[in-house]
Amino acid sequence: MARLSVGLVGTGSIGKIHARNIMLMEDLELSAIWTDNRSIEEARKLCDECKVDRLYTSYKEMVDRESLDIVIVACPNYLHSEVAIYSLSKGANVICEKPMAMNAIEAEKMVEASKKYKKNLMIAMNHRFASETQTLKKLIEQGELGEIYLAKADWLKRLGIPGMGSWFTTRRYSGGGALMDLGPHIIDLALWFMDFPQPKTAVGYTFSELGIQNRGSGSWGTPVEGGPFDVEDMALGIIGLDGSRVLSVQVSWASYIDEMFNVNILGNKAGVSYRPPKIITETEDGAAVEKNIFCQKADPYKRELEHFIKAIKGEEQLLTTPEQGLIVMKIIDAIYLSATKGEKVEIRA
Repeated sequence: MARLSVGLVGTGSIGKIHARNIMLMEDLELSAIWTDNRSIEEARKLCDECKVDRLYTSYKEMVDRESLDIVIVACPNYLHSEVAIYSLSKGANVICEKPMAMNAIEAEKMVEASKKYKKNLMIAMNHRFASETQTLKKLIEQGELGEIYLAKADWLKRLGIPGMGSWFTTRRYSGGGALMDLGPHIIDLALWFMDFPQPKTAVGYTFSELGIQNRGSGSWGTPVEGGPFDVEDMALGIIGLDGSRVLSVQVSWASYIDEMFNVNILGNKAGVSYRPPKIITETEDGAAVEKNIFCQKADPYKRELEHFIKAIKGEEQLLTTPEQGLIVMKIIDAIYLSATKGEKVEIRA
C-alpha cells in the first residue's frame, strides 16, 4: 500500500508533535501544512524541519488541492468542527484534537458527517494509548474491581494557563478554559475505564481567580500581552451516570494546590489509581494492600498515529470514536450550564 498523504491543520505545540511523529512513520507522508497568517514564520520553520514544500493559509484550499488520505485538526478550538466536516466531505479521514468541538451541537454534526461520508473520525485522546491506560483497562475488563460505582478524575495544575491573552483564554475562540482544555482527556479516561456509561445529570462550578489577575501562566502556547482572559481557570463537576454510578471531575489551569493528574476507579472488590498505576484492595483478613503495576513506557502520540493507520486499513476498530467524543462534550456543556444556572441539570441522551 502506498504511503498515506497527511495534511496538518495547525502548527502550534500539538501540531509540531504530530508533524514530528509523522516523520517517523513509514506509512505516512506529511504532504501539506495549514497555518494562519499570524503564525506564518513559525510554520515555515516547521516546513523546513519536516521537508514540506506546500504551506497554505486556507485549509479549504489545502484540502481541495491535495489528495489527502488524512487530515489532522490541531488548530484553535473554534475551527475544529468546520475543518473536520469539510475534510470528511472531501474524502479524508480525520484525527481531531480535543476538545472535539466548541459544544455538543457542533460535535453531533461531526458524528453525522463521519457517518454520511463513511470516513474515520478519531478524537485524539492520546492518553488512552499510554501503557498505564492499556494495562489498567485490561485489569478492569477482567473483573478485578467488581462492580464499579465511582470514578474520580483530577487534573490540577499550579501554574499552567496556556497562551495567556491568546485564543486559549478567549471564550469565543476556545469555548472555555481549564474544563474545555483539560477536561476532555480526564473525563474520557474515566468514562473509558467504565465502558462509557450514559451521563444523566451534572452539577458544576467554575472559578476565574488567578487568570484575571494575569497570574498563573504556564509554558504551553504563545502569550499575547494585553489579551483577554474571559474563561475559567478552575472547574468542578459531579456527573450522575447510568446505573447509579458517579463521576467527579476537578481541573485547574492555575490554583494554589499540589499538582495532580490521576483517575481513580472504585469498585466493591478493589480500586485502581492511574498515576502511579496500582490496585488498592485488602486481604481476606482485612489488611490493606496496594499492588503497584509496572508498565513499559511508550509514546502515546506515536501509538495513536499507528492505531489510526491500522483503522484506515481495516486492521483495527477505531479506539476513540466520535460518538464517545460527543458524550464527553455533552458532559462539559452540562457542567458549564449548571455552573451558570447554579443548579443541577439534566443531560439528554
